[in-house]
Amino acid sequence: MIIGIPKEIMQGEARVAATPETVKKFCKDGIIILVESGAGEKSHYYDDQYRNMGAEMVYDPEELYRRSDLILKVKEPQYNESKDKHEIDMMHEGQYLITFIHPASPGNHSMVKKMAAAGVIGLTLDGIPRISRAQNMDALTSMSTCAGYKGMIMAANDLSFFMPQMFTAVGMLKPANVLVIGVGVAGLQALATAKRLGAVTYAMDIRPDAAEQAKSLGAKVIDSGVPAEIAVGEGGYANKLPDEWIQKEREHLKGVIKDMDIVFLSALVPGKVAPILITEDMVKDMKNGSVIVDVSIDQGGNCEITTPGKKEVKHNVTIGGIKNIPGLIPTSSTWMFAQNMYNLVNYLVKDGKIELDLDDEIIKSILVTNNKEIVHAGAKEAMGL
Repeated sequence: MIIGIPKEIMQGEARVAATPETVKKFCKDGIIILVESGAGEKSHYYDDQYRNMGAEMVYDPEELYRRSDLILKVKEPQYNESKDKHEIDMMHEGQYLITFIHPASPGNHSMVKKMAAAGVIGLTLDGIPRISRAQNMDALTSMSTCAGYKGMIMAANDLSFFMPQMFTAVGMLKPANVLVIGVGVAGLQALATAKRLGAVTYAMDIRPDAAEQAKSLGAKVIDSGVPAEIAVGEGGYANKLPDEWIQKEREHLKGVIKDMDIVFLSALVPGKVAPILITEDMVKDMKNGSVIVDVSIDQGGNCEITTPGKKEVKHNVTIGGIKNIPGLIPTSSTWMFAQNMYNLVNYLVKDGKIELDLDDEIIKSILVTNNKEIVHAGAKEAMGL
């Protein structure tokens, strides 16, 4: 088997799908590894390090895609301007792709359809179920840890005042109020980071267990108004709520959000488009100079007016929709990502080739395209298929 590790081409993306450490493991397993030259430079992993661990360095991405049985990437396929063609157009029928595809996100629908038409077998890392045997493959959890930490640091940087309470010779400055909506892995890390920075922290999550975890970190919990039997789905994840309950959740937020200095949005439903919890009218009611960081943007975003991939000021509020926050701490995030990727490939490969057991819970959850069809339930629902 030949695995290809291309250089990421999304603007601002500094991560890479393998480290010299995981290349060594793959080679020991009898797998041939092709790494595009320069793929790891922005994460401070260099060509000589990969070469010394057994990788073959490739200087043309088209050659890498052509020769590989399996492509490992960090971000979904992009249009390659230097080659004047989409990365999917460099791929071939029957080739496997493992990456974050985010197939339910509206912005990725045409790409997913293109992938299916090309006969590429796509597996998405954001579909890994949070079950015990999949923990060491769960790149979403790893990247969520990075996003929670770095996203809150970014929010603090965008504030025009101190985060902690400050006592000075000229008077006292109050601490910032921080609200985290969606207290999963990213949300918990964001709360912990905000607390370390001295903010007063608040949290909202429709799942009672998640709210309790937020409380254990010292956050004041805001009631969502959603009953647990409606809120909690399979595996303890949040359910996709009917519109009337989304509206009730917004009503509970409306009276709180106007007092917040930072709102960190990380409310996700696995395999679904992220719910819109913050409307434009709610943004208008926020304090001048306040900050929203919408880390759910890869799945559509929790704020109605977040612009994917950009940070903008709207109604005197800074709204960050940066799509690859973990890429801003590339050395740590690449190391974590590459370990997850190695463990997943090791799980999928039997006797030197990938075997997809379609009854396996992990494979069912991550398979997006197969036999030239879109098979991912969340993507099909979002596309109306």
